[in-house]
Amino acid sequence: MSDAAHDVRPTAESVTSLLAGLDDHDRETLELRLERWSDDLVAALMVLYPEHDVSALALRLVESAVAGYRQRSPELRRLDQRRLLRPDWLQQPGMFGYACYTDRFAGDLDGLRGRVGYLRDLGVSYLHLMPLLQPRDGDNDGGYAVQDYRTVRPDLGDVEDLRRLASDLRGQGISLVLDLVLNHVAREHDWARRARAGESRYRDYFHVYPDRVMPDAYERTLPEVFPDFAPGNFTWDDELRGWAWTTFNEWQWDVNWANPDVLVEYADIVLYLANLGVEVLRLDAIAFTWKRLGTSCQNQPEVHAVTQALRTVARIACPALAFKAEAIVGPRDLVLYLGQGEHAGRVSDLAYHNSLMVQVWSMLATGSTGLAKQALSALPATPPSGTWICYVRCHDDIGWAIDDGDAASAGLDGYAHRRFLSNWYSGDHPGSWAHGLVFQHNPATGDKRISGTAASLTGLADAEARGDADGVGQGLARLFLAHAVVAGWGGIPVVWSGDELGMPNDPDWASEPGHEDDNRWAHRERLDWAVAAERGDLDTVSGKVFQGLRHLAGVRADLPQLHASAQTRVLLETDDGVLAVVRTHPSGSMVCVYNVTSSWQRVEVRHFADVGIAHPYDALGGYPVFGGADGLASLSPYAAWWVVEAPVDVAHA
Repeated sequence: MSDAAHDVRPTAESVTSLLAGLDDHDRETLELRLERWSDDLVAALMVLYPEHDVSALALRLVESAVAGYRQRSPELRRLDQRRLLRPDWLQQPGMFGYACYTDRFAGDLDGLRGRVGYLRDLGVSYLHLMPLLQPRDGDNDGGYAVQDYRTVRPDLGDVEDLRRLASDLRGQGISLVLDLVLNHVAREHDWARRARAGESRYRDYFHVYPDRVMPDAYERTLPEVFPDFAPGNFTWDDELRGWAWTTFNEWQWDVNWANPDVLVEYADIVLYLANLGVEVLRLDAIAFTWKRLGTSCQNQPEVHAVTQALRTVARIACPALAFKAEAIVGPRDLVLYLGQGEHAGRVSDLAYHNSLMVQVWSMLATGSTGLAKQALSALPATPPSGTWICYVRCHDDIGWAIDDGDAASAGLDGYAHRRFLSNWYSGDHPGSWAHGLVFQHNPATGDKRISGTAASLTGLADAEARGDADGVGQGLARLFLAHAVVAGWGGIPVVWSGDELGMPNDPDWASEPGHEDDNRWAHRERLDWAVAAERGDLDTVSGKVFQGLRHLAGVRADLPQLHASAQTRVLLETDDGVLAVVRTHPSGSMVCVYNVTSSWQRVEVRHFADVGIAHPYDALGGYPVFGGADGLASLSPYAAWWVVEAPVDVAHA
């Protein structure tokens, strides 16, 4: 840190005043945390607000952090200590995630407390509850148009219900994850209401323009997120008497992060949610937060300074809290959200591995691994403290984020391949087994995203409906293979609600008010508890799917090679239908081998010996791996192997 930056740290006298009244232990705790992290805070503020009084702003944020610490319960302070003693807690192979809407999973927060046993049965240790803070009435983008960050949706319960749920989950070893929408608030939020009422302080919380001069200048380089139902990025508001920046919808107003008061507001919200027992905050739309004329206003360098400032405040007050970046961006930009260069170890702990998800679906559709090998091996290494969120699908649509350069290197045309994938997964390509729905087709750009459950996209649901036993078998194999790839990559695999039971698209998705124009609700169906009751019955499709994913969670928990810090390397010299990934860990190596085709494939057993595996053993199947006289081992259609050194009793049998 430069001498100039050091000079604007809060003074010792000001810090002493803030810590007055604390006992010796608490005062020493905060003094040590400030000593460790205040430089990171000041460095971020100097990037964001060089024209402001950084020293005064830093003191405001430290004051918030101290107040947050004072309000933190003894139970949560103990959790802070536990996390500080095990900083790699999110990287442990026993982490296994689940994501759902509270109401569509269990009715309300109290009902969810009664379903914790179901989650533990699956092996869940990380639970992401989709937006449950008070949204605007009516259409609210699935809860992402937040009206009040400190209130729970009344139909789900109240803040105390959320606090009790967090405590119950923590007692069962499950970390609670909630969304924090950073880019925008609902038009009905108090800040926006006061801006419309003429309060200049709150008008400055938003990007407001009196005419179209600046909006038109920005629009020249801005993409449209929802071209079908929310074209453009600005909305005229009569009460505001100006054009408000509205990236996503006309009733979602982008906040102005260039205003330091906005940072202070969100820091207080972070601390409030952490003190309810939230352990991970998903930073929604983080890539959009900083605006710069002449750019796409995504992935600007200041985005990472914003995260660093918020993260530092949290580390001072509640270091058990982790951040997850919701950055669905190109592969080259993605790793930055886990921290590189000056931000290494200072921003988000987690980021979505969108590229892995896209490549899984691409491999299944093509039966080829060429593009995946190119794209996944070209990704920069993650920092030691960063961890991927890996997933087959999530609550959102699937956008085909395939880099044109990667496609060209694999002998493909990027545009044509994206179009092929859209057609394949909408069922419009000859031979497709998928039954997805087209979301937000933009004829001008060719962009055509896809909605659908994992069972519908793998052909399982349709085959089951037809009574096609062979099709069911193929669909089950594809589904298990997809989940095995993401669970074997490292990081935290997260299952989307209903996918663990092989649920199909909801045929009635459009019947609910507000859902008519958004077919993503087809894969956000309510969990069928009658089907869930059959999860132990292997004579049912739902039972086979549930027990398969449960098996993945159990096996991975015992494999140190799946600690997220292990080095990952894609083997490039396997046959086109085979993906092989080497994970290197001090306890020994692991080779994950996947046949992405519907026919038998072969893999050279030398790959196992090359990384020190003398007695190859498939931990998923529970049996040794043998090669023939030709040095090749045979992989059945859609096979998934996690090959490690055989246990002693097996190796010497």
